[in-house]
Amino acid sequence: MNTFIKVTLLTLLMSSTSVASAETDVNKIIKQANLSSFYAGKDGRSDARMTIVDAQGNKQRRQFTILRRDIVSKNSTSENSLSKNSATANEMEAGDQQMLVFFSRPADVKGTVFRVEKHVKGDDERWIYLPGLDLVKRISAGDKRTSFVGANYFYEDVSGRNTKEDTFSLINDENGNYLINAVPKDLNSVEFASYQVTINKTSKLPMKIEYFNSNGKMIRLVEVLATKDINGHITVTKSKVTNLITQGYTLLEFRNTRYDIGLPESVFSERSMRKPPSKWLKR
Repeated sequence: MNTFIKVTLLTLLMSSTSVASAETDVNKIIKQANLSSFYAGKDGRSDARMTIVDAQGNKQRRQFTILRRDIVSKNSTSENSLSKNSATANEMEAGDQQMLVFFSRPADVKGTVFRVEKHVKGDDERWIYLPGLDLVKRISAGDKRTSFVGANYFYEDVSGRNTKEDTFSLINDENGNYLINAVPKDLNSVEFASYQVTINKTSKLPMKIEYFNSNGKMIRLVEVLATKDINGHITVTKSKVTNLITQGYTLLEFRNTRYDIGLPESVFSERSMRKPPSKWLKR
């Protein structure tokens, strides 16, 4: 084999190895960011205050409490021999979750309850309870990118987007952050063509997400405005979503956040939507 062919083959081999390594690294970063964002502790509760502002400056407010519980497989060692506080992101896996959101203010949404059964290997299941009608309504999988109770947040923002729905590539890792580009695998299922996420290297939290249309114009912006260390978990305490088409935005603030409080599986049921579990909603 002549020298040129040897050098060419070596170059191709090294190039392929580098690409594979980069793909593995970016997926690892996304995995860690997903865990940091949605899997702090084995369960948790938080009080939230939402302010919805339109382009004219008119404001609407929402107040609610979120309960969340992770479902761990009986065959998983992470429940039996590893605590989430001590396990590294490599040892942990993002699994199925259960979530309930109880609205307390204002009067027109008081008693409304949003319930999620999050599935890593399939579509999430979502329901909303409308107290005025005493009706539990299922939210179809196709509605996950629609407004969450009139806010600029979507239903999918609340429980998290499945990382398997996008293809990721690392743009750079400068200034203490990773900048990652994401392209949805099914463009017909979303209102954007791509998005870029800025992930803090220390906290592993996504600090900014910029959504673009097919013309490369930014149409939506998600920003973390404040964080706090709660029981060893860096937690988002204030965030903002801006609709760059309508120029409206929504502020979301979290208070009284606690983790590992021992939420039982029985709480996450349709019964709790009609009869809220007061014990777990207390601060």
